[in-house]
Amino acid sequence: MALLGALFLALLAGALAEFPGCKIRVTSKALELVKQEGLRFLEQELETITIPDLRGKEGHFYYNISEKVYDFLSTFITSGMRFLLNQQICPVLYHVGTVLLNALLDTVPVRSSVDELVGIDYSLMKDPVASTSNLDMDFRGAFFPLTERNWSLPNRAVEPQLREEERMVYVAFSEFFFDSAMESYFRAGALQLSLVGDKVPHDLDMLLRATYFGSIVLLSPAVIDSPLKLELRVLAPPRCTIKPSGTTISVTASVTIALVPADKPEVQLSSMTMDARLSAKMALRGKALRTQLDLRRFRIYSNHSALESLALIPLQAPLKTMLQIGVMPMLNERTWRGVQIPLPEGINFVREVVTNHAGFLTIGADLHFAKGLREVIEKNRPADVRVSTAPPPSTAAV
Repeated sequence: MALLGALFLALLAGALAEFPGCKIRVTSKALELVKQEGLRFLEQELETITIPDLRGKEGHFYYNISEKVYDFLSTFITSGMRFLLNQQICPVLYHVGTVLLNALLDTVPVRSSVDELVGIDYSLMKDPVASTSNLDMDFRGAFFPLTERNWSLPNRAVEPQLREEERMVYVAFSEFFFDSAMESYFRAGALQLSLVGDKVPHDLDMLLRATYFGSIVLLSPAVIDSPLKLELRVLAPPRCTIKPSGTTISVTASVTIALVPADKPEVQLSSMTMDARLSAKMALRGKALRTQLDLRRFRIYSNHSALESLALIPLQAPLKTMLQIGVMPMLNERTWRGVQIPLPEGINFVREVVTNHAGFLTIGADLHFAKGLREVIEKNRPADVRVSTAPPPSTAAV
């Protein structure tokens, strides 16, 4: 019975385990690049270190060595002298390496604001997994409304997989990553648009007034010539579907058409439902994941009757054009700003390749140091570290 109970708990824990929304693989090629940049930084640091002259006795051997002749005598010094040198150099290397690592990690965003409405959580879900050729990291990769920082969307998407090793870095995003973004904006009240008066395209204004002429002529003269209002409101959080053939986003919204007379309640002419499907193309630029949206499918139908849905057919083409010309540029202006990927400051992605899979996509890229490590370290060093890079006393040896 105890065995069955333990098995049940194990299965339950596995069922409740949350998959990461974002994974990052750093390959040996990237580690080599970072290593070379790190060595360059250490060389610069060592140039600033002053090692005091060494004086002493080793058996019958008396020595008095200045800093300038360390390299010249390195092949002749005894093991005791090597120990003394290690006591001078190793604490420095350890100290510099620690400063380097901590400063780089401090530049990686973990939980930060994307804009004035939503934030993103890039917390690590478990310890990084290192192999002979890769370093794999699992991040939560979840957006949240800034007004509901404790809100969390359950992750029911498939787990993204990383198998490639040709590029320096690979980043994988599941459908959950994008779903949590769209649900966060939905909860923040951002997925709605209202066009009134001159904001409604002139041709569409005329078409809408002609379509609802029968209803408009029955209104009072004070209302007939009132400005027209076109309101779009997303009814439920949009959903992302990633397939090998591409990425699509499905949206369902209400479309309300009304007249808005001055100092009087608005008069609704019609209310309908809009189903739209957008294609999404992802790209990495610098450290930002950017998205380009395109309206592919669009249909409107009445909330009341099939007969009214037939009457709406003439509106379908002009409404789609209005969305393509007036709404999509506003959406793309926001999505092309992008969201930051958890990468240390001063390092950017270049030469990226996007690959779609079932339920997730991967982006492979190489790395480019936009800033030298010294610049990154100096920017993020505490004030007391900027003054001196001398390490604390230590007896550790290399």
